[in-house]
Amino acid sequence: MSSITAVPLQPVKRRVLVYLWAGIVATVLGAVALALMAPTDPVTAFLAKNRREPGVVQTPSGLQYKILKPGKGGVSPTDQDVALINYEGKLTNGTTFDKSQQPTPMPVIAADEKSGRQGIVPGFSEALKLMTKGAKYRFWIKPSLGYGDKAAGPIPAHSVLVFDVELMDFLPESVIRQMQMQQQMMQQQQGGAPGGGMPPGAGGPPAGP
Repeated sequence: MSSITAVPLQPVKRRVLVYLWAGIVATVLGAVALALMAPTDPVTAFLAKNRREPGVVQTPSGLQYKILKPGKGGVSPTDQDVALINYEGKLTNGTTFDKSQQPTPMPVIAADEKSGRQGIVPGFSEALKLMTKGAKYRFWIKPSLGYGDKAAGPIPAHSVLVFDVELMDFLPESVIRQMQMQQQMMQQQQGGAPGGGMPPGAGGPPAGP
């Protein structure tokens, strides 16, 4: 009757065990670090992914943009100007919430709730000031630069606003008001008869995005 001789396992050296446990700990800590660094909400996840798309640039404020068509160069609008633009606003799911039917005058200055100043959302204001005449940009405006935690009509709270904007022209608001006054004077001289209309962009600026 044959017998099986058991071969005892060689004891693992202490140094090997130390390396083994060190590797396990490093792996666990790495996984925890990745979990902490990972985006924790859909908005952050979307913006982090979008930032890596080709051609997308992010400004220090967090506004993201992509140049669809470069402008003619030169100066850009300022807070003292009214811009004449074509635009379309969408949510990240592709739903259009606003679209211009014709070139639309838009004040460049941002609204300020504390002072009661009227204007557009900060992200849209910053976006316009990046452009030059003839340019077409796509902008991604994060909630803190848009409507924040407030819903605005068809726009849900905490929404990233996606705008395609074409800058046709811009003029100082003071010049536009002067043109309006001249038109009113002409109408009064003509007995209140309707004039031929102001050129596009010379009307009073709407509330805007």
